[in-house]
Amino acid sequence: MKDNVVLIGMMGCGKTTVGELLAKRLGFSFVDTDQYIEAAVGRTIPDIFAKEGEAVFRDWELGAAEELALRKKQVIACGGGLPTRCDSIASLKYSGTVIFLRRDPGEIYDNVSMGGRPLGQQGREAFLERYAAREPIYLEWADHVVDVQPTPVETVQRILEVLNK
Repeated sequence: MKDNVVLIGMMGCGKTTVGELLAKRLGFSFVDTDQYIEAAVGRTIPDIFAKEGEAVFRDWELGAAEELALRKKQVIACGGGLPTRCDSIASLKYSGTVIFLRRDPGEIYDNVSMGGRPLGQQGREAFLERYAAREPIYLEWADHVVDVQPTPVETVQRILEVLNK
């Protein structure tokens, strides 16, 4: 295993919940890139999207990825769109083992609140289309694919099994 574990996947797939539990199990610190950006900028992601747009947010995301890649012993939960920019995900991949947390997009949309998720506001069909566009990118960057299990604890156990192979 490299210095960090990097979780990628669609918004709402469980990266933050699973990441926090995984970090505790590994004795690592936990960082969510969206929360990291909000703390650095002093504003919410929806506010950044509304006032400055997605491109500005993606630039903030790049800076966060580069900073986090310099640190060690972290579980990093990436925003769903972070891997869509090669420069953002490349530094994290170099510093860590990338795990794609795969969860059925229809199940995500039907069961996870899209409130506070700017790119989850366009409806179910748009969400499914966004997933279809992103899945090949997630697969390209992932060192391992882990299907989300019935509980976060079971998902963490599956990740640990994959990391220890």
